[in-house]
Amino acid sequence: MARTAPADPPDTRARLVEAARYLFWERGFANTGLSDILARAGANSGSFYHFFESKDALLRTVLDTYAEAIEPMLLAPVRAESRTPLDFVMGLLVSYRGRLQDTDCTYGCPIGRLALEIDAENMPAHERIARNFDAWKGAVAAAVREAGLARPDDVATFVLAVMEGAVMQSRAHRSLAPYDACLRQVTAYLATQPRARTARKTAPRCSRKGSRR
Repeated sequence: MARTAPADPPDTRARLVEAARYLFWERGFANTGLSDILARAGANSGSFYHFFESKDALLRTVLDTYAEAIEPMLLAPVRAESRTPLDFVMGLLVSYRGRLQDTDCTYGCPIGRLALEIDAENMPAHERIARNFDAWKGAVAAAVREAGLARPDDVATFVLAVMEGAVMQSRAHRSLAPYDACLRQVTAYLATQPRARTARKTAPRCSRKGSRR
């Protein structure tokens, strides 16, 4: 009878995913070796290949976990502190400022970093990156729509672009000044956006039946 390998601890997979999340964020995908992930997770290669066929498969799982965490970890806390829909939009941006401040402006959006680094031909990964962006934009668009502003999807796309660019500039300059400048401009931008048009009610036409010529 063939010997069977002992079962992996139930949290081994979670440790591998968490180790990869941290290292991909800190070093990037290409600069993170499998040995680095195993060392941080306290696992061996046999355990790794029991759960994942490759480092790329692990990347896809990491991106899936980011998408699952957007609502409970990022959006919900800001929403709970917001009095109005636009408070939520600005509060979301302010939360990233807090991350920059807490890390001496070394924080970088993990999804944004992977979006720039991962080869464009790696469509399974980029589809998951896009899913993360879409979830973020969807929450912002819903708030903009609730606030009654026009073109909520366009506004959400713009706000995301500003956030990603502001984070990169603050990292490069090791200063909050670029981020604060962007916050001021987004505030001004939202204040000048047109209101969404509402359908105009028209009086029902009278029937011509039985009318005199």
